Amino acid sequence: MITDRTAPVETAGLASEVEGLLSPAEPDGVYRDSRECGGAVLLLGALLLSPPTPRPKSGDR
Repeated sequence: MITDRTAPVETAGLASEVEGLLSPAEPDGVYRDSRECGGAVLLLGALLLSPPTPRPKSGDR
């Protein structure tokens, strides 16, 4: 005689859990506008392309 050793599955609870994992709610966070990101990229590029700050000249020369 074969006995079934698997636990009974709660299909309704399991289905809702799977649906929750497949389509999670959007996380709370900071969402940035593409214009803000573009401005930040331009600012970063301008800072990287700007000349370095002049160093003070030593009095030994």
